[in-house]
Amino acid sequence: MSKQEKDSLISLLFQADTEDQRYRSGMQEVQSKYGGDSPEMKTLLRKMTVADSINLIKISSILDHYGWLGPAAIGSQGNATLFMVIQHSDIKAQEKYLPMMRDAVQKGNAKARSLALLEDRVALHHGQRQLYGSQVIWNMKTNKYQLAPLEDPDNVDTRRLTAGLPPLKEYLSVFGLEWNVEQFKKEAAANEADFFKRTPGTPH
Repeated sequence: MSKQEKDSLISLLFQADTEDQRYRSGMQEVQSKYGGDSPEMKTLLRKMTVADSINLIKISSILDHYGWLGPAAIGSQGNATLFMVIQHSDIKAQEKYLPMMRDAVQKGNAKARSLALLEDRVALHHGQRQLYGSQVIWNMKTNKYQLAPLEDPDNVDTRRLTAGLPPLKEYLSVFGLEWNVEQFKKEAAANEADFFKRTPGTPH
């Protein structure tokens, strides 16, 4: 890869990163102020969907041509952007590039903690519980964040440690949630039934 080609890719990835976060950065404020089912939230989501679709076209062209480029080729931020765009894409793209990302992690070209997030998202889409507890949704009934269904909650922190993720308690505190494993298990059946029978709120 020539220097000019490399610089062009890094510039494209920087722009993609900016667009990826343009609407997400204000999502929590809009949800809290107007509600997850409000006209304001729907407008924000429509704009975000358009931006995500455009980003996916750009990133897919890179992945299909070069494979999953590591930080040595496109920098740490560029490498992170590859993941973020796929993480925020539709399930078809996520499933297409999941094997490529698994291989990239083995080669040191992607981070295990990022792969864990993608694994969780794909699992939930297929009606399975997530393994790492990375996916938090907005519950439109309570107007609060909620942890999506989780497999074997007693051992989640062991799995998170292996993937390079912080303890679940620390992660959930960012969303104003407290982690109580016994309480989670008591409420799991009802929460899972509700989660899988409806279209969940916007995942993080």
